[in-house]
Amino acid sequence: MKEIVQITIALLHSSPLITRRLFVFEDTTFMELHHIIQIAMGWKNYHLFEFNVDGYSIGMVDESEFGFGNSKVLAAKNLTLVDIITSDEYSFQYRYDFRDCWIHEISIEKWGEVEDNGIFPLCIDGQLNCPPEDCGGIDGYNELLKIVQDKTHPEYDRMTHWVGPNFDPQKFDLARVKRQLHQLQKYISRWNASN
Repeated sequence: MKEIVQITIALLHSSPLITRRLFVFEDTTFMELHHIIQIAMGWKNYHLFEFNVDGYSIGMVDESEFGFGNSKVLAAKNLTLVDIITSDEYSFQYRYDFRDCWIHEISIEKWGEVEDNGIFPLCIDGQLNCPPEDCGGIDGYNELLKIVQDKTHPEYDRMTHWVGPNFDPQKFDLARVKRQLHQLQKYISRWNASN
């Protein structure tokens, strides 16, 4: 029987800390984990990513360039969590958007057997909204928050128009994340069945 892994994702340098807690299968590939993180955090998958695990980069490998570049880059589509991580109290990093450099700490909280026919991946908790894409990293996001809270700021109109009228940095929509992860799970199941 497959085990599930409880993980916590924390966006480093955010204050207060932007977090998500999820259950994923132990045989989740790092490519699948990338898509799970994108949904759980609220990113839009516009940029490149990499995981850093024990000094190795796990990410997209262009097989046409085999033999060039960093020999420590491992293919995210070929490695699963259980291939790399075998114990509780283990953490590694996920970096998204190499320009804005959003660094997430992924912490393994516990492993366990699936006790029912639950649908995984599953987000069970989270705190705060994700920053908008392309806002300039943590420093840019903090500046954005200052601007949209000050109607007298000369950039207020432009920035509030850019982030949209419904952006709320305090809001985390758990129900929306659960729906999107359920759709992802159905897509992954169909893709695995066809390969």
